[in-house]
Amino acid sequence: MAEVSQVPDELFRPLDRSRFDSHNAMRPSASYGLESIRKIFRNKLAVLGFCLLGAIVILSAFGPGMLPYSASEQSLVSGNLPLSAEHWFGTDDLGRDMWVRTWEGGRISLFIGVVAALIDLVIGVVVGGLSGYMAGRGKWGDRVDNFLMRLVEILYGIPYLLVVILLMVVMEPGLATIITALSITGWVGMARLVRGQILQVKGQEYVLAAEKLGTPHAKIIWRHLIPNVAGIIIVNLTFTIPQAIFAESFLSFLGLGVQAPTASWGTMANDGLAVILSGQWWRLFFPGVMISLTMFAFNAIGDGLQDAFNPRGGKA
Repeated sequence: MAEVSQVPDELFRPLDRSRFDSHNAMRPSASYGLESIRKIFRNKLAVLGFCLLGAIVILSAFGPGMLPYSASEQSLVSGNLPLSAEHWFGTDDLGRDMWVRTWEGGRISLFIGVVAALIDLVIGVVVGGLSGYMAGRGKWGDRVDNFLMRLVEILYGIPYLLVVILLMVVMEPGLATIITALSITGWVGMARLVRGQILQVKGQEYVLAAEKLGTPHAKIIWRHLIPNVAGIIIVNLTFTIPQAIFAESFLSFLGLGVQAPTASWGTMANDGLAVILSGQWWRLFFPGVMISLTMFAFNAIGDGLQDAFNPRGGKA
């Protein structure tokens, strides 16, 4: 009988994993999210944008409480006072403190901009995601895609500010009216962007595998497609918020937005422009600077996020 060859004992010893751990090349350097965060913090302009935006948000939240005045408190004997220890940003013609009104206006402008942008985000992601996923999926899929895209193209072809101004004239002035007017066509750009991104990623292997396994279409969209284009969506959102803030300020400047005595940067800039030749420069300067700094901060953050989320390391 033939002898059975003995198996070396080394084959039964546990695997020594330290050999693999000793080489950094065997490990991933960092996850995609951590690497994106590192890229953001290496972008000095984006860091400056975060600092500016954080300061504006904090002062809008707590700034009005730093002085013993209210945004609507009037004192005719203190009208049109320049900057002083009692009134850090001076006063307007009714004696209202400009520091308090500036940060009260910041609350209004930021609230309108963020809420309008979030509504645009939700509608745009739903419409764009559904349209992109249904495109090329038979007769009914193409019909859904064509219907949604024709609707988007119609709204896209109408001047944005014209629609907003018409709605502001027809509807009763107020915060809800402004947000509605800004949101009714503001989602169109987000929908087109999301649709284009979905068309690029829906042919990937993980999507096809989920379809073969019988995963519902809604689950594929929300759990597989949307998370993989979230970076582009976030970047676009950071550009949408300043656009909404500027649109609100522009409408308030024209007298179609926030109505007196409520303070917003647009209404304050309108009041300050009327008296700029009288030497009361602070009434236009501070709301104008706040609008400019806020838009700069969001755009700097958006550029930083665009660089960080782009896997090629450059502009998307």
